[in-house]
Amino acid sequence: MTIGFSSRTARSTCMLCLAGLLTLMPAAAAARAGRPDPGPPGGAADLPSPLYRSGTQVRPHPGVPRVPDVSALSWVVADAGTGDVLAANDAHRKLPPASTLKTLFALTVLPVLPGGLHHEVSPRDLSGIGPGSSLVGVVEGETYRVSDLWNGVFLNSGNDAVHVLAALTGGWSATAARMQAEARALGARDTHVRSPDGYDAPGQVSSAYDLAVFGRAGLRRPDFARYCAKVDAMFPGRDGSSYGIMNTNRLLTGADGVEPYPGLIGVKNGYTSNAGNTLIAAARRDGRTLVVTVMNPQEGGGHAVYEEARALLDWGFEADGEVDPVGSLLPEGSRPRQGPQAVPAAATAAATAAKPAEDEPGWPETGAILGVAALGAGVTALALRLKLVRDDGS
Repeated sequence: MTIGFSSRTARSTCMLCLAGLLTLMPAAAAARAGRPDPGPPGGAADLPSPLYRSGTQVRPHPGVPRVPDVSALSWVVADAGTGDVLAANDAHRKLPPASTLKTLFALTVLPVLPGGLHHEVSPRDLSGIGPGSSLVGVVEGETYRVSDLWNGVFLNSGNDAVHVLAALTGGWSATAARMQAEARALGARDTHVRSPDGYDAPGQVSSAYDLAVFGRAGLRRPDFARYCAKVDAMFPGRDGSSYGIMNTNRLLTGADGVEPYPGLIGVKNGYTSNAGNTLIAAARRDGRTLVVTVMNPQEGGGHAVYEEARALLDWGFEADGEVDPVGSLLPEGSRPRQGPQAVPAAATAAATAAKPAEDEPGWPETGAILGVAALGAGVTALALRLKLVRDDGS
């Protein structure tokens, strides 16, 4: 089924609901993010706290091993359950994130786009892809299921898949605006979104702290956790054919001579010539889940980002419970969540990575959300668009 006004009446009703939701989303997100900016977590009084200082910050108990000496410009080690930051180096340094920004894209778009939806790709969907972008092989005129496009985003870091998904949810500029609002709602205040796929753009930055926030938030969503834990998948080709794709996160797959990390459950890697190598990595061991971010190692070549993440994860598992936190990934006013339920998606991500496509989220699971939005905005959305929102002026 192609997303458009020409679909059958039953589907058209759902499209109207989805368009209504997307019409309201930027305003709702802006309302969330439009409250007075409290600044760094904890308020102005916390400005001199360790996470806002340069250099490595850690508060170890006696006998705890030293933090590994890594070359990354910025990094964070955090407990994904409590949100406690165990150690960090220049956590709020603003740097280009490359494709790790796709985690924020997924947090923003996954909740509003059913995985079982089918869409025929138009030339406009693929317009504006930056030269040299990583691609999964989306072809105009072919029909794709949304869940297949998400495989292309998480596994192959496909900017073409991101462009199509963004076109389905309001367009490039509107998606960037919603991502910006989502980052602020999560307490991630170093991130400035210019290109939702992470492609280098003037002024686009994030930080090791913000990326850890996105990784932790993603692991709490079962769909996000399932996608980011997948090692491989089949992707649709032309005329009903398909071909295999593999996750480019070598710490997960063990490709290219990188030893896979035991207990790794995702999340996302990235690279551009400007950003260097970036990585959000999460692993689970003995009931604890750690999230580590590494931005732009200065030594060791292209695989250094994985080896430095490995060293930080090893240290974090050994030191967790034996260091006092130097900060928190939780937004201001949030309470820490303790116990095994803290990251329910992360606990089962590896086991569900190969979940059959038929079990992907579909229309029934999102009907309530879509219907509510349609009540208030359906007429307006229909007047603005005969097809699902496409025209973002880009």
